[in-house]
Amino acid sequence: MRSEEEINTAIEQYADTVKRICIVHLKNHADTEDIFQTVFLKYALSSAVFENTEHEKAWFIRVTINACRDLLRSFFRSRTVPLDVLADQEAPSFADNREVLDAVLSLPAKYRDVVYLHYYEGYTAPQIGEILGKKTNTVYTLLTRAREQLRRLLGGDEDE
Repeated sequence: MRSEEEINTAIEQYADTVKRICIVHLKNHADTEDIFQTVFLKYALSSAVFENTEHEKAWFIRVTINACRDLLRSFFRSRTVPLDVLADQEAPSFADNREVLDAVLSLPAKYRDVVYLHYYEGYTAPQIGEILGKKTNTVYTLLTRAREQLRRLLGGDEDE
């Protein structure tokens, strides 16, 4: 079990990353808060020893993604419709950034993960491969396919 000081330091350091990953996966602020608490509780109870800060950050990313997937697979989750979805159906998107975000969020999870880690967190393909447990060439393939899907969704030129 970790000390209160270690936990507070981790929250200060990784809170934004954990919340962004949750929003990308869950698209729901209430579920994001639940997973946020779950991730940091797991950290508090964990006895894992980290080699460096990058190793620790990778641990947080992996645990967050797994917790989000567990929630999305749960029986209760598959039988409900979030209120956010109903509210969003009435409101049009306001800017190109919102359109891009919506397109990224509409991608399948395997593409969404690599796009998020590459473009929003700044990881390279080999680093993403380590985090997600995939080969580097697989990550490159997923990024290429994600870009193609985004180009189709956003109506980009085929020559770009």
